[in-house]
Amino acid sequence: MKIRRVPLTDDIIISLSGLIDDSQVKLKREPSHYDLSFFIDKVALSDADPKNNGKSVGKAKRIKAVLYWALENNIESGEELIHTIISNVRAVGGFRENTKNFTGSEAIESLRIALKYEGLILTLDGEVHPITLENLSARETTQALKSYIRRAQRGGEDAALVAGTGKDLMEATAAHILQEKTGSYPAQKNFPTLLGQAFTVLHLATPFEKPQKSEPAMMKFERSLYELACSVNMIRNKEGTGHGRPFKSNLTKIDSVAAVESIGLIAEYMLNKYEKSL
Repeated sequence: MKIRRVPLTDDIIISLSGLIDDSQVKLKREPSHYDLSFFIDKVALSDADPKNNGKSVGKAKRIKAVLYWALENNIESGEELIHTIISNVRAVGGFRENTKNFTGSEAIESLRIALKYEGLILTLDGEVHPITLENLSARETTQALKSYIRRAQRGGEDAALVAGTGKDLMEATAAHILQEKTGSYPAQKNFPTLLGQAFTVLHLATPFEKPQKSEPAMMKFERSLYELACSVNMIRNKEGTGHGRPFKSNLTKIDSVAAVESIGLIAEYMLNKYEKSL
C-alpha cells in the first residue's frame, strides 16, 4: 500500500520540525527555505506560512507553525506536506550518514517513534510504509490495529484498509480476535459470518439472536453495531486496494469520512472488549 499522506499529529509535527532544524549548525542543510516555500505553496498552505506574513523564523519554527495551523484547519494538506518533506529529506540524503544533509540519528529516531505510534514504519533509508500484520505477535498485532483505529477515528481513509492483509480494519480486527480466542479463523467466510463469529466469542449480541423483551438495552446497541458494520462493508470498494480508495468512487467525501469513522468506532469497541476478556 503506497503512502500518499502521513498522519498529522503533535508528535509527528514536533519530530518533523526537528528533522529539518539546522539552526544550531554552521553548514545549512536541504531542504532550503526556498524548497519549503515551494512545498507549502504546492499544498495550498501559504496563508499559514509565517514567512509570508513578514516574520523571520527558522525552518523548524516555520514548518511547525504551518502544520499546527493545518491541524486545526486543513488536515489533508498538512498530511501531504509532511509526506513531501520526508520524501525530500530522503532524496537529498538526509537519512544517510555520509552526506552533508544528514539530519542526525536522534532526529531520525524521534520521527521513527512518532510514526510507529501511528502504525507506520520509517526504514533506514527514509521510506515510510504501513506496518503489516504478518509475523507480529498477538500483542504487537493488537497495538498495530489500535494505530489504524486512531487514524480511522480521525477520518483517514487510508486506515480503512490494513496493509498486507487485503482486509478492511473491521475484518482484520475480527480475524485477529478469532485467531487469539479460538486458535483459527474462517478465512473463506463472508464478512457477516466472520463478524458474527467474532461478536459471539466476545459475547456481543447479533441480529441472529431473537431480541427478548427483558434484555439489556446494550444488546440493541450491539446489534446496531453489527448492522452498521455490514452496511459499511457493503459500500467497500471491491476493486481492490491498488486503486487507492477503500470505498466506491461514487461516494461523497462526507459519506466516505462517516464510513471510515464508523469502521474505527466498531473496531475499537471490539478490540476493547477483547482486551477486557483477557
